[in-house]
Amino acid sequence: MKFRFSHRLPPFAHTTIFNHHRIRSTSFFLRKLHSATKQARVSVNGSGSSSDSKGNPFLVPGATVATIFMLGALHARRMYSDKKIEDARESGIELELQPDVKAKFLAMLPLRSISRFWGFLSSTELPVWLRPYAHKAWARAFHSNLEEVALPLDQYASVKDFFVRSLKEGCRPVDSDPHSLISPVDGTIVRVGELKEGVMIEQVKGFSYSVSSLLGAGSFLPLMTAKDIHEEEGGQQENNNRDDSTKSWWRISLASPKLRESSSSRPMKGLFYCVIYLRSGDYHRIHSPVDWNILLRRHFSGRLYPVNERATSTIKNLYVENERVVLEGKWQEGYIAMAAIGATNIGSIELFIEPDLRTNQPRKKLLQSEAPEERVYEPEGTGVLLKKGDEVGVFNMGSTVVLVFEVPALKKHESSEFRFCVEKGDKIRMGEALGRWHDL
Repeated sequence: MKFRFSHRLPPFAHTTIFNHHRIRSTSFFLRKLHSATKQARVSVNGSGSSSDSKGNPFLVPGATVATIFMLGALHARRMYSDKKIEDARESGIELELQPDVKAKFLAMLPLRSISRFWGFLSSTELPVWLRPYAHKAWARAFHSNLEEVALPLDQYASVKDFFVRSLKEGCRPVDSDPHSLISPVDGTIVRVGELKEGVMIEQVKGFSYSVSSLLGAGSFLPLMTAKDIHEEEGGQQENNNRDDSTKSWWRISLASPKLRESSSSRPMKGLFYCVIYLRSGDYHRIHSPVDWNILLRRHFSGRLYPVNERATSTIKNLYVENERVVLEGKWQEGYIAMAAIGATNIGSIELFIEPDLRTNQPRKKLLQSEAPEERVYEPEGTGVLLKKGDEVGVFNMGSTVVLVFEVPALKKHESSEFRFCVEKGDKIRMGEALGRWHDL
């Protein structure tokens, strides 16, 4: 019997060769990473002698691996949450408040410390050759548009630098209509509406939170007392009984050099709100929604719960509990406030108008809540003037912005002439109109 021998390699030989090449490529990657780390350490220390021997050669690689692992975990969590939310929407189910074990578990975690640690990791400088790969991985995981990035990817030294990136000029045109209020951020509309009795904003179906609690007890939110409402109702009835000829009287408003009609047809003010959620892949700079004067800043050192859609349906008073920075001021139509809500891994909220502000600092009181820190901007009564579209601040991860503002109204007992251009669930970009109104 003759045996035939194949000139081809057996299957296990291919596997052996493949593994050999994979080991060689892995070793090459590690040597390159270690070499880049050594060069970066030498450039920082100024020499490669004694200071180099004292450094930790695994600092940068360890931080890089931890960062990549964190990105993967965040991406997996986001995909799981988005799938459940999409399934609920397709079924026509609106989320309701349903506290669960996860919410109680989150309350026991040191989320502020975890967020500070994540801030340290994301701020770690990456080797130049690794930056494009890391930033492209982030963009692919969270659907960021790399065509809008202002600088080459290798010029963003860390994940944080890429996250708070600016955009190319012209990527976010600002609506030029003088009777429009624009979105201050890129994001998804969570809630819009008019503030009515109780001055509450709906968090989810069946549960609302107080605007005064969100903005602070010292807020100068324009609210009417029960006595004022009663007097206005009585005055409205009296004016309705007057002859139409009395409506021809004019009076001068001391607030502005314009002639206005009598109180029966004079434009009134309405209070409105808008809640916008920023995802991790969105553009994270905050801009001015209108021309306004920022009079006061109020910083609340609260918790750092996540603010995604699942969290809003499981945690009561989510936005009131979380750390936030509130800016209050005035614009041509009256009162306006903007609250930047922090979240897990987003304890850092930076203001370009106040670079010294530091958020997510270690608390002085562990068990008791701290009073908000306030700052009145100079000159008092005028504050900081910002134009529509000007940069205000930046989030260091995805989070939420809440706007509360006054707009013109037709009459005291009629809905405002202001109309939102968006509704719940719409995606919006900075500079696009949230709503419009017309001269009365």
